[in-house]
Amino acid sequence: MMTQRYVVIWLGLVLFLVILTACEHDTEVAESTEALEPVMDKGNNPNDSADDTIKIGFSMDTLEEERWLKDRELFKEELEALGAEVEIMVANENASVQISQAETLISSGIDLLVVVPYNTETAAAIVEKAHLAGIKVLSYDRIIKNANIDLYVSFDNEMVGELQAEAIKQLVPTGNYVYIGGPVTDNNAILVKKGVFHVLKPSIDRGEITVVYDQWTEDWNPDNAYKNMLAALEANDNQVDAVIAANDATAGGAIRALAEKGLAGIPVAGQDADLAAAQRIVKGTQTMTAYKPIRALAQRAAELAVKLASGETIDTDNKINNGKIEVPSVLLAPIEVNQHNIDQTIIADGFHTRTEVYGD
Repeated sequence: MMTQRYVVIWLGLVLFLVILTACEHDTEVAESTEALEPVMDKGNNPNDSADDTIKIGFSMDTLEEERWLKDRELFKEELEALGAEVEIMVANENASVQISQAETLISSGIDLLVVVPYNTETAAAIVEKAHLAGIKVLSYDRIIKNANIDLYVSFDNEMVGELQAEAIKQLVPTGNYVYIGGPVTDNNAILVKKGVFHVLKPSIDRGEITVVYDQWTEDWNPDNAYKNMLAALEANDNQVDAVIAANDATAGGAIRALAEKGLAGIPVAGQDADLAAAQRIVKGTQTMTAYKPIRALAQRAAELAVKLASGETIDTDNKINNGKIEVPSVLLAPIEVNQHNIDQTIIADGFHTRTEVYGD
C-alpha cells in the first residue's frame, strides 16, 4: 500500500511540472505576439513610405525651345520639394509618340498625369486613357481640347496677345502690319492671335491699320517664320511697318528676314522672354516680349498637382471651355518687357543674368 501511495504522489508531481512548463511556454508566446503587434499597427513596413509617395507623370511636347528646358527643371524641382516623385517623357513634337509615352506613364503606377500637349486635339485620347485607369489629368500651359480634363494651369494667353498688340500700336498707330502666328495645332497660338486682333480690330475697322499678311507657323519653327516673313515682304514690296510674332522664336525668324532686306529696327513683338529676344530688345531689333514667369507657373502647377493627386478638390475662379466642358482653370498674368523695364523684370527675377543679356 505504501508503495502505491508513493507512485501516485510521484505521478502527481510529474503532471504538475508538465502543466507548469506548458503555462510558461504559453506566456512566452503571448508576450512575443504582443511585442510584434505594435510594430504591425504602426505600419513600420520598410515599403510603406515608398507606397505613400505621390508619383506624377509629366508628358512634354518638346525641349527644342529654351523655355521648355526651364519648365522641365523648375517643375521637377518644385514637385520634389513637395515630396513627390516625377517621371518625365518628351515626345519631340510627335502626337503619336506622346500618346504612346502617356500610356507608358499611366501603366507605371503614377497618381496623376500632367500633359503639355503637342497636338491639343489628339491629346484628348491621352485623357481618356488616363481616366480609364482612374488617373486625373492636369493640362499644363496648353489646354487639351474636347476632353474631360480635370484642371488647366497656364498664363492668360489672350492677354499675351493683347500686350503685344497694345505695345506695337502705341509705336505704330497706323500702317501695314504683318502677323506671324504659331502653329494652328497649338491652342495657345490661337488664343494669342485672338488677343492680338481684339486690340487691333477697332483700328482695322477705321482703316488705320491694315494686316497685309497673316500666316500660321508650323511647329513654332524659326525657319518657317523666316520664310513667312520673306513671303510677306515680297507680297508687299517691303512696305511693312510692324510685325507681331506669336513667340520669340518666330520673332527671331521674322527679324532675320527683315535684316536681310535692310529693314532691321521695324517694331517686332514676341513672347517667352527667351535670352536671344532679350538681347535683341537691348540692341533695338525687337521691341518687346511678353514675359511669363515660368517659376511661378511651375510652382503653382506643382502645388495643384500634388493636391489633385491626393484627392483634394480644387476650386478655381476661372473656367475655360475646351470644346467639351468648362475646364477649371488657373491663369497667371504675363508681363510686358521692353528696353525700359528689362532690368526690373527678367533680370531682377533671375530669369536671365545681366551679363547674359547685355554681354560684357
